[in-house]
Amino acid sequence: MTILLRLARCTSIFLLAIPSTVAAQDKELAKQLTNPVASLVSVPFQLNHDSGYGPNDGSRIVLNVQPVIPFKINDEWNLISRTIITIVRQNDIVGSSGTQFGLGDTVQSLFLSPSKPGSNGVIWGAGVVLLLPTATEPELGGDKWGAGPTGVVLRQSGPWTYGVLANHIWSFAGSDDAADVNATFLQTFLTYTTEDSWTFALNTESTYDWESEQWSVPVNFMVNKLVNMNGQPVSFQAGIRYWADGPEGGPEGFGARAGATLLFPKSPG
Repeated sequence: MTILLRLARCTSIFLLAIPSTVAAQDKELAKQLTNPVASLVSVPFQLNHDSGYGPNDGSRIVLNVQPVIPFKINDEWNLISRTIITIVRQNDIVGSSGTQFGLGDTVQSLFLSPSKPGSNGVIWGAGVVLLLPTATEPELGGDKWGAGPTGVVLRQSGPWTYGVLANHIWSFAGSDDAADVNATFLQTFLTYTTEDSWTFALNTESTYDWESEQWSVPVNFMVNKLVNMNGQPVSFQAGIRYWADGPEGGPEGFGARAGATLLFPKSPG
């Protein structure tokens, strides 16, 4: 009888431990998502809506498909591939320019990053960024090939993650009739992840166009929740953005963002 009671108690303790273990794993995955160079395969789908373009209050909807794939080089270094493929639907972006729908240009980044944080907890990555003219209509892209450096540095402390990601792209080939590309992108980010896998994020995604000498500065606030759907971790996202600055004729006021990220963590062992 004593043995049976002890077995029942052990079983109860084990069953109670399962949810807490799963919750801890989900929290860790949610936190890894806040790290742009984490060793985690993920496929984010991010939908953005902005309006206020030009005199006709044009609008733009962009679906970013952003697969992130890490490659282990050795025990000390990883190579992180981050791709941004855009699917765009826009209307009257430049006056009465009508509606366009199709692929936009693609941005491909490759980061070389240490496999472990530094002694001070700093995580970093550096590499190259490529601009590929994949737009299916002239109004959806710049018709230029481009390249430049990219880098990211961040720190994770408890539930907090904060850092900056930057790149600069110069065009080097493409249509002579298209405008040259000479732009700096700067993303600062601050996130807080709770014990039950909610993440609250604030970031800016600023771009400075050196040709036109103009800033584009959307400020984004997002709420993310990681859930486990039949063994498949998925992070859902929703939020708003405000255009603090932008070029003449560009988006104004508030926009919206929603999305989902599929995660493919490595199996233990």
